[in-house]
Amino acid sequence: MTRILTNGQELHIISNGKMPIEQLQEILIDIHPFITSIHLREKQKTAKELFQAVEMLSKAISLSKIIINDRVDVAHVSKVAGVQLAFHSLEAAIVKKTFPELRVGRSIHSYLEGKKALQDGTDYVLFGHVYPSQSKPGLTPKGIQELLRVTQLDIPIIAIGGITPENTQQVIQAGASGIAVMSGVLDSRDPLSRVKAYVNALKDGDGKSEKYF
Repeated sequence: MTRILTNGQELHIISNGKMPIEQLQEILIDIHPFITSIHLREKQKTAKELFQAVEMLSKAISLSKIIINDRVDVAHVSKVAGVQLAFHSLEAAIVKKTFPELRVGRSIHSYLEGKKALQDGTDYVLFGHVYPSQSKPGLTPKGIQELLRVTQLDIPIIAIGGITPENTQQVIQAGASGIAVMSGVLDSRDPLSRVKAYVNALKDGDGKSEKYF
C-alpha cells in the first residue's frame, strides 16, 4: 500500500455507495495525490458493476491505491492493491493463502477481533467507530480507551468513525497508524480542502488546510 504522508501515517477514503462512480471519480482526481488508499465500499453493486467501476477509476487513479470491500473475486481479477474484509467475509487466512498478491485488511470492533485478525495474517485492520458517527447513528462509539488497547497489538491499526481534522492527533497519539474517512470528505462541499486539512492534522496536529499547501 502506497504511503503518501511523510511520517508514514495513512489516510484512507471510503466510498459511501451513494454517489455515481462518475462523481466519485471527479472527486478522486482532485484528492488522490494526498491520500493513501481509496476503498470501494459499494455493497449494492454486482461483481460486474464493481469491476466496471474499477476500470473507470483506473483511468485517473493508480490501481495500487484501490481497495475493494468484501469482493475478493473482483479485487483479484481487477488487479487492485487489496481487499477489505468484513465480519461476513471470507477468513483472512484463506484469502492470504489463495491470493497472496492482495493486501488484506479486516474491519474489527474489539481487541479480541484484532487478535484474531493478527493470528490470521491480516495486513492491517480498520477499527471503529472511535467517535460518534453519522454512518452509525445510535450506536455507542468504541472510544479512545478501546483504541489504546487495540493498538497494543502488533498490527497496523487504521482508525475510523467520526474522525475530524480536529481530533485526528488524539487518534494518532493513541497509537493508530492512520485514519479512514467517509462522509468527512465525500460529503464535504470542498473535498480537496478537507483532505488537505486531514493531511496537515496527520503531519503535525494542525487541521488548517492552507499550512502545507
